[in-house]
Parts: sequence; structure tokens; C-alpha cells
Amino acid sequence: MAENTGGRHPFYEETLETKPIFQGRMISLQVDTVRLPDGGTATREIVKHPGAVAVLALVEGASKMLVVEQFRKPLEKVQVEIPAGKLEPGEDPLEAAGRELEEETGFRASRLKHMQSFSTSPGFAEEIVHLYFADELTKGEVHLDEEEFLTCEAITLEQAWQYVRDGRICDAKTLLALYAWQLYAATGSWPG
Repeated sequence: MAENTGGRHPFYEETLETKPIFQGRMISLQVDTVRLPDGGTATREIVKHPGAVAVLALVEGASKMLVVEQFRKPLEKVQVEIPAGKLEPGEDPLEAAGRELEEETGFRASRLKHMQSFSTSPGFAEEIVHLYFADELTKGEVHLDEEEFLTCEAITLEQAWQYVRDGRICDAKTLLALYAWQLYAATGSWPG
């Protein structure tokens, strides 16, 4: 582990120049020129993303988890994931988690507990996902976004691991939620 000698870590890369490349609806891309710790320079391609929320929502006495199935164009396949969505600019992650849960599953949470926030791909993206837990749910109505096509189901832990083996679940947020749920099922308490 490198020692911090002063205000900045010795591996810190100072940004010398930022060049915007692309501005989209969900992401933007920029190329930064940075000064390396040895004094040289390099470029870094960075995907800017407003962040996201995800919800591990348990129903039926914590024996089942709510998941959604939808097509993911970057992977060119249908995936099963926990309910999740992008943060709007300035939006509180807790409020966004409740909104996304209700929009995608029709369930409202009487309380949401923050479990963890994590980066998805820190080598090239700044996206942070805020993972929440909910188990006190009330059934309501699904309110999908205009361009959103998905189905919702409640699956057991065994079904979830079978979906992993089958390749139907492969995203980091859902895998992290599964490990947390498995630990909870084994110990009766949440990590952390």
C-alpha cells in the first residue's frame, strides 16, 4: 500500500486538460490528459454517469426477492436484475430507490434501508450505484417509463442462483444483492 505523503496520495493523477467527446441522454464521454506520479502524461477515457439506485426487495416473509426481466442492448440478451434505475440530476438516492421500486414492480416500501454504495467500473466510469433493502412492501400499480419493457416476478434464493448459473443474472448489483441476501438467510443479520 502506497503511503500518503501530504495532502494527495502519491498515485494521484492531476488533470491537465479535459476534452468533451460525446454528450448523450444518459452518459457523456470525455478524454482527460493527466500528469502521472512519475511526471509523465497519459490520457484517460472517462464515462460520466449521474449514478443509479437499486433495491433488494424481499417479499413473502423474506423467502422471495423481486426481480425484473428486460432486454439489455449492450449484452444483446434478456437479463434478470433487481429493480434499479438512473438518478435524475440532484435527485436524492433514497427517493429514487422508492420511485424505481414502485415504477418497475408496483410495490411501495414503507421503509428503505441503505446497504451500500459502490462503483460499477472505476477504470473508466464514475457511476455510483446506491443499493437499498426493503421488506415492508405494499402492492400497488406498475408505472413503467415510456421506453421500458419488462416483467416482474418474485423468486427464491435457489431460483436466483440457478439464474446465475444459467447466465440470466450476471450484473454486479444483483450479484451483490444475492450475496447479501444469502448472508442474511444464513445469519439473520445484514452485512455491515
